[in-house]
Amino acid sequence: MLSEERHEAIVAFVRRHGSATVGRLSVDFAVSEATIRRDLELLSGSGAVRRVRGGACDVRGSIRPEADVRAFADVATSASTAKRQIAERAVSCIADGDVIALDIGTTVAAMCPLLAGRSLTVVTASLAVIQALAEAPDVDIVVLGGLLRPNYQSLVGTLTESALRQVRVDMAFLGTSGIRPDGTVLDSTPSEVPVKRGLLEVSTTAFLLADHEKLPGSGFLEVSSLDRFTGLITDRSPAPDALVLPEGEELEVLLP
Repeated sequence: MLSEERHEAIVAFVRRHGSATVGRLSVDFAVSEATIRRDLELLSGSGAVRRVRGGACDVRGSIRPEADVRAFADVATSASTAKRQIAERAVSCIADGDVIALDIGTTVAAMCPLLAGRSLTVVTASLAVIQALAEAPDVDIVVLGGLLRPNYQSLVGTLTESALRQVRVDMAFLGTSGIRPDGTVLDSTPSEVPVKRGLLEVSTTAFLLADHEKLPGSGFLEVSSLDRFTGLITDRSPAPDALVLPEGEELEVLLP
C-alpha cells in the first residue's frame, strides 16, 4: 500500500471509530509503529486527525472547526438565497449536450433542480447530485467511485482520483470554503482537495462558485490559485480589499 493510500485509510478508520491507537493501526496496516507515528504526525499537521498520546482522534470530536463537522444538509440551508442566485448564473453558462463535472459543494448542488430538464452528461462524486438528477430523463450521470464520506455525501480517495483521469469534460463547477485576498482557493477537508484538483485537470473550462462570505471565508488547505479558473461566479462584487490579484492577473467575475 502506498503511503497516500495508507493515510486515507487511516483517516477513514479514525473517523469511523472515533479514535485509534498506534498499535492497532500498526497491526491493521502491517507497518511499524514508528511509521504509524510519522503518519499521524503528518495527518495531524494537515488537520485530518487530532494527535493524542498513543494514537489519534477524529477532529470532529475536537474544538477545532472543520468542514466535516457540519453535515451536508445543514450547510445546504445556509445562505440559500445567494446559492440559488449563483446556481442560476452557473447554469446559464451551460449548453445542451455539454459534458459537465459537478463538485461536492452545496452551492454546486443547488444547480441540480435547474439542470433536471436539460440534455447533459454530468460527471460527479457527489451523492447529493446523483440523487437530485437520478430521474432526470435526459441527463446521463457518470459516477466517480471511491471511499464514501457519509457526512458530506461524497466519494473520495484514490479510486475517485483514478476514475477522474479517465474522463474529459467541457465545464467543471467547483465550490470552496474560502478565497484568500491573493486569489488562493482553499478547502478544509484533506480528502477532497485531490478531487478538486483532478476536476481542474480534466476540464476545458472551470468555474468557481462562491458567495460573498467565502471572501475570505475559511480553510487551511490550498487547492489552486484563481488563475486556474475561467471565472468566479458569486452573488456580490468582491470588495476592493477582498481580492487583490497579482499584477497582470485578471479574473472574470460573473454575477446574477
